[in-house]
Amino acid sequence: MSRVADHAGAAPAPPPLRRNRDFLLLWSGSAVAIIGSTASTVAYPLLVLAVTGSPSAAGVVGFVVLLPALIFQLPAGVLVDSWNRKRVMMWCDGLRAAGAASVVLALLLGELRLAHVMVVGFVEGTLTVLNGLASTAAVPNVVHPSQLSAALAGNEARGRAATMIGTPLGGILFGVGRAVPFVLETFAYLVSLTTLLGIRKDFQTARPGERAGAAPSGGAARESRGTRVRRQAGRMAEGLTWLWRQPLLRTTALLVAGSNLLFRALFLLMIVLLAEEGAGPAAIGVLVGVAGGCGMLGALVAGRIGRTLRMNSLVIGANWVWALLMCVLAFGGGLWPAAIAYTAMWFVGPIWNVAVGTYQLAVTPDGLRGRVLSASSMLANGALSLGALAGGLLLDGFGVRAAAAVLAGWMVLMALAATFSRPVRRATMTAITAPAEPAPAEVPAPAEPRKAPAGATGAGSDGHH
Repeated sequence: MSRVADHAGAAPAPPPLRRNRDFLLLWSGSAVAIIGSTASTVAYPLLVLAVTGSPSAAGVVGFVVLLPALIFQLPAGVLVDSWNRKRVMMWCDGLRAAGAASVVLALLLGELRLAHVMVVGFVEGTLTVLNGLASTAAVPNVVHPSQLSAALAGNEARGRAATMIGTPLGGILFGVGRAVPFVLETFAYLVSLTTLLGIRKDFQTARPGERAGAAPSGGAARESRGTRVRRQAGRMAEGLTWLWRQPLLRTTALLVAGSNLLFRALFLLMIVLLAEEGAGPAAIGVLVGVAGGCGMLGALVAGRIGRTLRMNSLVIGANWVWALLMCVLAFGGGLWPAAIAYTAMWFVGPIWNVAVGTYQLAVTPDGLRGRVLSASSMLANGALSLGALAGGLLLDGFGVRAAAAVLAGWMVLMALAATFSRPVRRATMTAITAPAEPAPAEVPAPAEPRKAPAGATGAGSDGHH
C-alpha cells in the first residue's frame, strides 16, 4: 500500500535528452555553427599567412578575434541576464553570417585587406561572446536539473565532434579556394538561426514582476544616463564579486586562464611547426581534426570519470597531464612526438569542462548565471587572446623549439599552482554528483559554495581549452 502511494506521489521521470525536442534543436543548431566556425578558425591564420607571410600578423589577427572575450565579457553577461536570450542568439547568428559573407565577397572581388579581416574578426568575436553566454546560461532552463551534467557532456561531445569535422574541412576547403571555408561558415550560422526559430521553451526563468524573456520594464528608461551607467556597472560587478567569493570557483577560473595562455599560443605554434615540416593546409586541418576526435572521446567518458574521481584529484591531475604532454611536445624531438602529444592534450579538456562547469551552473542562481559565466569567461577567453599575441611574438623572436620550451615551463608552473592551492586540496567531494541547489541571488554569497542536498557536493569554467 505504501509502495503504491510512494509511486503515486513521485514526480514523473523527465524524458531522456534524445527526446527533448528543444534541447536537440539547440544542440544540433550549435553543432552546425561550430563546424562552420572551426573551419574558419583554421582558415583565418592560413589566409593571413598566405597574404602577409608573417606569423606575427597571424598572431595579431588571432588576438583581435579573441580580444572581445577580454573586454566585453562582463557587459555581455549583464545583457544576457537582462535581454531575451533566444533573441540574442538569433541576432548573433544573423550578424555573424553577414560578417563571414563579407569576407567571401571581398575575396571574390580581390579586394580583401588585413584591416577587413581584423574588423570582421573583432565583430564576430564580440557576437560569439554574447551567443556563447546566452547558450550556456539557457541550458539549465531547457533540460531537467538531473540531466544538467549529461547535457553539458553532450555539448562537449558535440563541440569536439564538430571540431573533428570542421578543422579538416577548413584546411581542405582553403586548398580548394580561399573563400570556400567562409561560404561554409555563412551557411552554418544561417542553419543555427533556423533551429533557434523552432525552440519553444524560454531560455531564462521569469524575474519577479515580468515574463520570462521579457525586456526590462520601462522604468529604467526614465533614469538619467549617469544613474543607468552606475546601475549597469553595479550589475556587471555582481557576477564577478559572486564568483570571487567562492574560493574553489575562483581558483579553477584562474587555473583555466593560466593554461589558456598556453593553449592558444600552442595552436599557432603547431600550425607554424607543420608548415616548416612541409605539411600543406589539408594536413594541418587533419591534425587539428584528429585532436578534436580525442576531445570527443574525452567528452564521452567525462561523466563516468567525474563520478569516480574527487574534484581535487581531477583538477590537479588534469594540470599535470597537460604539463607532461607539453614537455613531450617541446623536448620529444621530431614532428610525430609533438603531434601525438598535442592530440592527447585535447582528451583532458572535456573532462575538466563537464565537472567544473556542471558545478558552476548548478550553484549559480539563474538571475546571475549570465554574469557569473561572463566573469569566468572573461578570465578564460581573455587569456586566449593574450596567448595568441604571445604565441606570435615568441615564434617570431625565438623560433618553434624555443617557444615550445617556454610554454612547457609555463604549464609546469600551472600544475604546481594547482597542487599547492588550498581550495583545490580541500575539494574532496566527488567531481560530479547529484545537482546542487542554486545559492540565493538576493543574499550575500557564502564564503564557500553551499553543499548539495543529501550530502552531494560538487565543485567550477567556460570555455576551457
